[in-house]
Amino acid sequence: MDRSDVTLERMRTFVRVAERGSLSAVARELGVGQSTITRHLRELEEAVGAPLLSRTTRRVAMTDEGGRYYADCIQILRLVEQAGDEARGARGAPAGTIRISCTAAFGVLHLSRLIFAFQDAYPDIGIDLNLTDERVDLVREGVDVALRLGPLTDSAMKLRALGQSRRLLVAAPDYLATRGRPAVPEDLAGHEGVRMSNVAGSETLVLRGPGGEHHATPFGGRFRVDHGLAAREALVAGRGVGPAHRWLVDDLLAAGRLETILPDYAPPSVPLNMLIVPERAGVARVRLLVDFLAARIGEVPGIEKPRPER
Repeated sequence: MDRSDVTLERMRTFVRVAERGSLSAVARELGVGQSTITRHLRELEEAVGAPLLSRTTRRVAMTDEGGRYYADCIQILRLVEQAGDEARGARGAPAGTIRISCTAAFGVLHLSRLIFAFQDAYPDIGIDLNLTDERVDLVREGVDVALRLGPLTDSAMKLRALGQSRRLLVAAPDYLATRGRPAVPEDLAGHEGVRMSNVAGSETLVLRGPGGEHHATPFGGRFRVDHGLAAREALVAGRGVGPAHRWLVDDLLAAGRLETILPDYAPPSVPLNMLIVPERAGVARVRLLVDFLAARIGEVPGIEKPRPER
């Protein structure tokens, strides 16, 4: 093996192809031609002296040798980045880019503002913010940190609990003037509901009563949507009653454009967590962002931070 041919650039190319399973996707991500990606992989395999990837017309997968080499590359690239962070840190100037994934509505209404404050404090750190309600594969998409609402399945990720997101039932004043104000949960059966199509079981509304009891009420309606901002618009337009995160509608409640209904009954709160790719958790700029968001998340309406353990 000619060690001079094992470059960091070729390692990074191999790692991203292994994670994404596609040469063309990595070429687009890096802004180069697919021929460049192919050449990097060929030259790396020649230098290592072993096939690292198997290619078919449908997919690219790691060989056994490639799997072992991938694990070593991850460690090497992490050490290289940490060394750079420490060198920059000696000058007191954290730098580089952090890729964040977040649910769209929360990102637009609140996370972006927190990120602006973070960048004001650390002007040399770039942020690549990906807003989607899809549960993306963090490693495959090259994401460092993700903010997630709801149950988690990413057991391989490091987790930082940010708190609980309170929810409430709301409707527009004009809607309530026309259709009447529900007095008990059972009254909701005769109302139009604004429902989220990407939330399992949205045809039943579960509410917790003042005594801790649970009420399950059929919840129908002519409008379903898979995006929180569109649900917000439907509610304020008087299309029906709906459960909403406090952070989604707090400004509309303050302005009188929405009203809380059945205030003694509320949908269960939803956990808000931060997921960190383990290989990125030790990077200085990522640590700074994680700590910053954990400290400032309490500024978001309706987010109840976890109580410190005793």
